[in-house]
Amino acid sequence: MGTPLTAGSGSDGAGTRDRADRPRPTAAGGDGGDRAAVGGTDRTRVRRLPDLAVHDRAALHAVLDAGRVAHLAIADGVQPYALPVAYARDGERVLVHGSTGSRLFRHLAAGAPVCLTVTLLDGLVLARSAFESSMNYRCAMVLGCLAVLDGAEKLAALERLSEHLLPGRWARIRPPSAKELAATVVLALPLDECSVKISAGPPDDLEDDLDRPVWAGVVPVVEAYGTPQPDPRLRHDLPPPEW
Repeated sequence: MGTPLTAGSGSDGAGTRDRADRPRPTAAGGDGGDRAAVGGTDRTRVRRLPDLAVHDRAALHAVLDAGRVAHLAIADGVQPYALPVAYARDGERVLVHGSTGSRLFRHLAAGAPVCLTVTLLDGLVLARSAFESSMNYRCAMVLGCLAVLDGAEKLAALERLSEHLLPGRWARIRPPSAKELAATVVLALPLDECSVKISAGPPDDLEDDLDRPVWAGVVPVVEAYGTPQPDPRLRHDLPPPEW
């Protein structure tokens, strides 16, 4: 249906390779409790290209809300793993779910420290040199430990996940059975220690390269929904989701 899932590379708050227009750090405040400012801890301070760091919590929310898949990095002994997971932001936390039979999800439920990342690719930056060629992107990183959700909070979290990934479906589909709930673990990661990095804009070629006969610019990358494909066993004449 061609509806974009993510905003384009010109989104408000994006950084840019034009140093004069890059976003500047903003002061912490308004978060309350133990929540640090975005990028406000030693572990989340952006050291590589710090001018691309965005310290606005609204920008953090926007990146998380635009994505569908996150990667959870966890160490199991000496072996690191990165798990692709569906997720949803719920206020100041990120929700994920998995099987109670998963060894790594049991590790997560036990309180193992994790690093969650969400990356949105907005464009390929074609420069006149290999070194200056790059990507336009929005990336969020969250550090912390996940908490297990139970009871009504668990069911509400599953509804939130469904509505983020499949808007409007929860009210129409069969809710999880007791057996299905028992086989599912739902976890919440607080947005207490985070960073956001955003890059946007044209290539930043060296002045000496500008006369090279090479096309330069940005090729946008847009994620979109395709044409719905009905289940061959569909027994009712029903329209597909509008989105």
